[in-house]
Amino acid sequence: MSSEVQDDLAGLQNALLNTDSVEQFLHELAVLAARAVGDGMSCGLALRQRGRPTPVSACTDPLASEADRLQTQAGDGPALRALRDIRPQHVHDTATENRWPRFCRQAASLGVRSCYALPLVTGGEVAGALVLYGRRPGAFGPEEIRRAERFARNAAGALILALRLAACTDQNDQLRSSIVSRAVIDQALGVIMATQRCPQDKAFALLRGVSQNTNVKLRDLAASIVSNVTGEPPRPTAPFEDG
Repeated sequence: MSSEVQDDLAGLQNALLNTDSVEQFLHELAVLAARAVGDGMSCGLALRQRGRPTPVSACTDPLASEADRLQTQAGDGPALRALRDIRPQHVHDTATENRWPRFCRQAASLGVRSCYALPLVTGGEVAGALVLYGRRPGAFGPEEIRRAERFARNAAGALILALRLAACTDQNDQLRSSIVSRAVIDQALGVIMATQRCPQDKAFALLRGVSQNTNVKLRDLAASIVSNVTGEPPRPTAPFEDG
């Protein structure tokens, strides 16, 4: 394993371990990519979710952010094309490039004179695309392209792992919220059963009917019932408590 690959993997591992959100990780990934390819580079990162590119998710600096915005606004450009075609896109000079004329013209006016975009693919799964921006024509020669492609190979797996971890966290949060809501509703049903002297199914039918007639969410209505009885907001024990 070369020292370059070791540096890539060490940086990606640190980013995974030391960032608190997927947004922070994406920013660190863009910074690492720009640093790995060459001095003075800027970098943007676009994600691909459910087969469609999303607006650019992370940038190293305002220049990359504005250049990425131009691509999104134009609906085409090297990063979006790299995602669609799943192959690298190289712009030697934005002042003379015939593809994406709108983007290239505006990018050149910003000071972006060359760019190189490449998809992040591992195991046949496309996670996103990196787009690197240079401030001079021809900034991406054979050596810069080699570095960019090496980093992309190493970064693709880390990006997919980060996105999967984020998805698991979201699912856990939704499950936690659902269980807590159920606990509040159960408390309200107990109140209704006691006051109306009815079984649980009848109590739930009453609660649901009031919710529909008043256009108040079931959980909010249940919380109101519990609060009226106890004098304070319901405090059900949430599952999966830390510690």
